[in-house]
Amino acid sequence: MVQNFINAMEWHDTAIFVLSMCLSALLVLVAPMFPRFFGDGKHTTAIQAMHNRATPRVGGIAIFAALAMSSMFAPVLLADGYKQFVLAAGIIFFVGLLEDLGFGISPKVRLLAAAAASLTAIALLGVWLPRTGIPGLDALMPYWAVGVPITLLTTAGVANAFNMIDGLNGLAAMTAIVAAVALGLIADQAGYTAMTHLTMLLAAGVLGFFVINYPLGLIFLGDAGAYTLGFVLSWFGIAILLNAPDASPWALLLTMFWPVADMLLAIYRRIRGKVMMSAPDRLHAHQMVMRAIEMCVLGRGKRHIANPLSTLVLAPFVVAPPIAGVMFWNQTAVSFVALVCFAGLFFGSYLAVQFIVDRFRTSRRVRVRTAGLHHS
Repeated sequence: MVQNFINAMEWHDTAIFVLSMCLSALLVLVAPMFPRFFGDGKHTTAIQAMHNRATPRVGGIAIFAALAMSSMFAPVLLADGYKQFVLAAGIIFFVGLLEDLGFGISPKVRLLAAAAASLTAIALLGVWLPRTGIPGLDALMPYWAVGVPITLLTTAGVANAFNMIDGLNGLAAMTAIVAAVALGLIADQAGYTAMTHLTMLLAAGVLGFFVINYPLGLIFLGDAGAYTLGFVLSWFGIAILLNAPDASPWALLLTMFWPVADMLLAIYRRIRGKVMMSAPDRLHAHQMVMRAIEMCVLGRGKRHIANPLSTLVLAPFVVAPPIAGVMFWNQTAVSFVALVCFAGLFFGSYLAVQFIVDRFRTSRRVRVRTAGLHHS
């Protein structure tokens, strides 16, 4: 299976990779001449900031350029529809780019843009999410009054989820590459080879950005890049469900498990804390891991090391669910059980890291207080 997937690679994938990499590098080089590329200048002081220096936030330009170029190489059967889809994706890309350039687009407007992009795709392509794997609900999905709202909620949610995990060098890009490859492997097993080619093109484009972004964080995806990747991947999953009747929705969800789980955890935190859903915080899973590495291993002033190191630490947790999704791609019950197990592992690990950070912080305070008493 994997060998067939590798053999399907063509020169198109290399061209997309080179385009994305060179464009990302070019954006880094010219950024000092365009202050707007660094956003509104508040990102290094924001509560959720994970970096200490101003960095170009326009990596989404390279991602969308690769996506647009990939439409030239789309399989003949999908060419027209894929070009229309890229046009729809342009809506969320453009709105996200305005935020990256410092024009202050609110989270609500960005979510509405993601929904508008999906609604445009539905109108142009005449399709929506066909099934969810939930008994009873699937019988209603063919009706637009049910299927369309759930599709909008799903695609906008995944787009927002990828934006939420875009806090460490390479994390969101790595997650997108893994998800794209996993979706491609599922499509290949289902005999939907046209989608396999599209996922490979997407993975190649993101990889080109990744080699410039990781480990030094020379350029960020920004909202344009993160939202666009989540949007495209969610719709690739819908396309597989439409063309591969045996594919399990739960298996496809496993390919994007990490961002979705982190988003659901954030929603829970904000409901419990009675704060606005759009309120930023420093309690995402990747932030907790980086804080634990800083406090317990490296010490203060080592964020430039802790940031990329945290991505490496999280890599197995990001990769494992998509592997399960590929293995159980046509087994709905097993995929659901795997999803529950990974959810338990995710939330259990989060609580464990939070406990370690809190305990270490308390211990340090006690040591500081004790030292102060001795000096007095």
